[in-house]
Amino acid sequence: MSKVSLEAHEDIALLRLNNGVINAISPKMLDDLTTELKRINKEFKGMVLAGGDKFFSIGLDLPYLIQLGRAEMMEFYAALNQALLDLYTLPMPTASAIGGHATAGGAVLAVGTDFRFVAAGRKLIGFNEVKIGLSVPALADLILRQIIGDRRATEMVFSGEFLEPDQSLEISLVDAIVSAEDVEKSAVAKIAALTAMPSGGLALAKKNRVEAVRSRYDKIRESDADDFLNCWFDPSVQRLLQAAAEKF
Repeated sequence: MSKVSLEAHEDIALLRLNNGVINAISPKMLDDLTTELKRINKEFKGMVLAGGDKFFSIGLDLPYLIQLGRAEMMEFYAALNQALLDLYTLPMPTASAIGGHATAGGAVLAVGTDFRFVAAGRKLIGFNEVKIGLSVPALADLILRQIIGDRRATEMVFSGEFLEPDQSLEISLVDAIVSAEDVEKSAVAKIAALTAMPSGGLALAKKNRVEAVRSRYDKIRESDADDFLNCWFDPSVQRLLQAAAEKF
């Protein structure tokens, strides 16, 4: 069964993460996400990424991933970053409809779109990787700094704290807070308005937006993977990961 589902809203694709209540990011989800992004690139003019009403995504599927050896985990990490890069560089306007918590890896995916709409209420967004001895993946870190600026991104990444919707809006991590009933409709409407404009200029504007991050990441991709895996397999971090996995 696919871990994502695609709904067509005329020429806007609504791509929904579909891996249970918490939407943990597994190898299968990344495979399915990558496949659907390729389809969207061929068949649609815009895209909205959505999750569930409790969790947009809780993050990585730790109970599964802590069982992997280094080579398998390297493959997963490469797939995670490639999926994020494919999402971020998709040559069309994109938005995230965040109806539930987007934490750790969930926030990684959410920052991969051009815009973010979050449902009102206690919907947490953030990166807590540092609290278990990891860092935010370098590609996501680069994107986050582009969105909210270096000083605010440093505070988010170093503290590992989650933000409420009003805090996310204050630092421009999200673009709007809307009702839970309207979060997906609002995201689709935003993208539909953009795709109604002439496509050439918009496509070039998107290319200009992503190029600096894409080219920077290409230069550090291999060293970033080694650094991340060295942290992941540190014995003290493995103990923290195991404790976190037991809470799933």
